[in-house]
Amino acid sequence: MSPALAALFCLGLCLGQVICAQEGPLSKPSLQALPSSLVPLGMPVTIRCQGPPGAELYRLEKLKSGRYFDQAEIIISAMERDQAGRYRCSYQIGMHWSPPSSQLELVATGTSPKPSLSAQPSTAVSAGMTVTLRCQSQYGYDQFALYKEGDTRPFKSPERWYRADFPIVTVTATHSGIYRCYSFSSAYPYLWSAPSDPLELVVTGTSVTPSWLPTEPPSTITEFTEASRKLKHSVVNEATTTQASRNITVLPKESDPPTGLALQRYTKGNLARICLGAVLLILLVGLLAEDWHSRRKPLMMMHRIRAAHRPLPPLPQTQKPQGRQERGRPDGHNRGFHH
Repeated sequence: MSPALAALFCLGLCLGQVICAQEGPLSKPSLQALPSSLVPLGMPVTIRCQGPPGAELYRLEKLKSGRYFDQAEIIISAMERDQAGRYRCSYQIGMHWSPPSSQLELVATGTSPKPSLSAQPSTAVSAGMTVTLRCQSQYGYDQFALYKEGDTRPFKSPERWYRADFPIVTVTATHSGIYRCYSFSSAYPYLWSAPSDPLELVVTGTSVTPSWLPTEPPSTITEFTEASRKLKHSVVNEATTTQASRNITVLPKESDPPTGLALQRYTKGNLARICLGAVLLILLVGLLAEDWHSRRKPLMMMHRIRAAHRPLPPLPQTQKPQGRQERGRPDGHNRGFHH
């Protein structure tokens, strides 16, 4: 290989390394349950993993069960107890896998009778007053969750048997709305009771800054059930893995085009691949030209060698004149004829 082609080949390798360095690590996908992560038994739900459009393969798995699906979306036609639990997903581009998504906690509701929800002192309060929402169950559950219609996160309650109080200090107009609560056991953090009857809280008067007791902000379901999961985690695993999934339909799902940083990363990746492909094409053409030239040079040398060793045609032979021979005879012979 000529020095020029060797330098071009090294340039292509360096360009490939620079392209990989510029692309950087892949961003993690998002994972959501539609229409909600709280699914009544027997109802359908769709679990969807969302990544960039350049993703070549998706893997969606249920943790602690050993089950996974090489798809971006699965459809559960009828929710069952063993399908509740934690899910996560990732995607692959080229030889690289993305970081896993945030965990999605799929909760099956309606596994036990509903609790009751009440407001103390009343469901109609003036702004600035304090009201307490109490969720109470006739069963010995030690976990409770309170949802306000329109919110996506539950309000946390301390671990307490049979009931939980959710105080609202300095009520404002933003606290008006419809509330429901759930009860469940810390041994089965993804199997919740049916929701309580809805309770409508009405706030009258001028609103001021809202405040909750305790003063900590509402937590996610993960924080809410973390302590519960540590108590009897092995029991949960056995309960959720005893049956195979019978109502899961796996469908391929193409991701919607992303916006912002994901779209910019995808565009840069495409440009980088195009440039790398062009460099490799140039290298291939150069190698083919070099090979053709190296094969043509010996043929030309062979023709020159053959031409150099070809014998010359013989020169024509000339006869000497007779007069020169007679003049060359000795005088004695001539004088012998004279008398």
